[in-house]
Amino acid sequence: MPGQQKRKRSRERAHRRAAAVPGHWEPLFSTQEHAEMKEYIHRLIADGEVTDPETLRIDQFCGRLTHPTSYRVSVFVPEDRA
Repeated sequence: MPGQQKRKRSRERAHRRAAAVPGHWEPLFSTQEHAEMKEYIHRLIADGEVTDPETLRIDQFCGRLTHPTSYRVSVFVPEDRA
């Protein structure tokens, strides 16, 4: 299946981050439009809200006839150790 290796590497990076730093993924944005999702990510980076691209995660939920494809952008929030 095309792109499977890329997804596997992405998951491995996410698992390494989760193992190294305790925290959770917090959803920021969800849409069914790919262009709208890309624009949102570019705006996050341009505004300086996200400095490390490793802290962003993009989930693509594949659609079927009754459910269209949707995209969710999440950011990694490290656990506060106080």
